[in-house]
Amino acid sequence: MAEKTKNIASNKKAFHDYFVEESLEAGIVLTGTEIKSIRAGGVNLKDAWCSIDDGEMFVKQMHISPYEYGNRFNPEAMRPRKLLLHKREILRLFGLIKQQGLTLIPLSLYFKGSRVKVQLGVCKGKKLYDKRAVAAGKDADRNIQRALKEQHRGVFSD
Repeated sequence: MAEKTKNIASNKKAFHDYFVEESLEAGIVLTGTEIKSIRAGGVNLKDAWCSIDDGEMFVKQMHISPYEYGNRFNPEAMRPRKLLLHKREILRLFGLIKQQGLTLIPLSLYFKGSRVKVQLGVCKGKKLYDKRAVAAGKDADRNIQRALKEQHRGVFSD
C-alpha cells in the first residue's frame, strides 16, 4: 500500500534558473515547533541550496517561520538543517558536484505519511539564452493551443 503524499511547498524558481538532471528523496531533521510551523504553511524554499560538510548533507537558506505559539526555544528560521541520506548516496552526489559542476537544490517539501521529505534536484545552471529559449518555446506552444482551440470552435459553430 502506497503512502499518501501531501505537497507543502515547491521551489518554482529552481525550475526557472536550473535544468534538473536528476531528483531524489531525502529525509530532514526538524524540531517539534518547526513541524507545527510547516503544517501552518510557514516555509519558503526560494533561495535554498544544499551542501556537503564532513560527509553530511545540509540544506541551507531554507526559511521556516518561527511557530507563533512556540516559546523562547524556537529554533532560528534560517538555520542549516541536516538531510538524511545513505552514505553512498552522499558520496555519489559529492562526486557529481565536484567533477561536473552541478548544484543540489531542494525542489519541494512534502509529507509522506507522517514524515517530512525533501525532493532534491541535481541541477545545472541555465544561462540567460537558455531561459529565453524555454520562454519562447512555451509561448509558441501557447499560440499553437490557442489556434487549435479557435479552429476547433469554428468547426462546431457552423
